[in-house]
Amino acid sequence: MSKVAYKPVGMLLGIGAGIVAGAIFKQIWKIAAGDDEAPDATDEERGWGEILAAAALQGAIFAVVKAAVDRGGASGVRRLTGRWPA
Repeated sequence: MSKVAYKPVGMLLGIGAGIVAGAIFKQIWKIAAGDDEAPDATDEERGWGEILAAAALQGAIFAVVKAAVDRGGASGVRRLTGRWPA
């Protein structure tokens, strides 16, 4: 039952994690590349290295933020219900 109850909470947390991860990525990219905009994969003026580096950085940031948010959400559910939402 706790797994079913956690589904909507998990979805909302996932959306929030995506928004937070995007904001973190933009700030880190500004600092690392000195550019306000990260390259788009179809940007003809950007090289493969820059495109792939941006994608790798973005993916790593998203994965870490999502894992932290998911783990925190599950811990919060356990504190409220006494059961892990697995």
